[in-house]
Amino acid sequence: MTDAPPRRRDRVATRAALLDAARIRFARNGFEATKVRDIAADVGVDPALLFRYFGAKEKLYAEAMRVEIPRAAHADPHRPVVHIADELLREVVFDEWPEFGGEHPLLAMLRSSGLQSVRDQLRSRLCEDYLREFAERLGGSDAALRAEMVGALLLGLGVMRVVVAAPALGAADVEQTRGLVADMVRAITRPASPETDRVRPR
Repeated sequence: MTDAPPRRRDRVATRAALLDAARIRFARNGFEATKVRDIAADVGVDPALLFRYFGAKEKLYAEAMRVEIPRAAHADPHRPVVHIADELLREVVFDEWPEFGGEHPLLAMLRSSGLQSVRDQLRSRLCEDYLREFAERLGGSDAALRAEMVGALLLGLGVMRVVVAAPALGAADVEQTRGLVADMVRAITRPASPETDRVRPR
């Protein structure tokens, strides 16, 4: 009687399991406090396998913590920025994020924001991807500035809800905030008029 051949590991499934385990540990503990051996132990594999799949802890973090913002929001090149911002408010700012163990990815990233690589990743994802698309839709000499101000509004709402735990905003649901946010986004994305340019705070 011959021994049965060793069962081959499902590479795709194992890699996905490592990403799931890493996502939850990074979200709860931050980059520095998360140990590769603990992620590997969660999946029941040797830590060497994790390095074989991802190369380095930093690369694992970048892939695990990548937030998939709905691409359908950008599908129509003529869709107004205010409508896209409304979708991001619902799908990103107010989402429950079960894949991050109930932690909002914004809070998870802030826990690791002392690392330059994390800040670079966040800036690349926001400014060089989504907000650049906003700027292209807005047009004008100050389009990039207005686009980044929309990003600051949405990011700030997330910080106030998740990090600061502001009582009124934390208790509000998305329907209570949509109209107010839309008004602010319209004000930000409206090109400045010559009269507005001449207004200076005293």
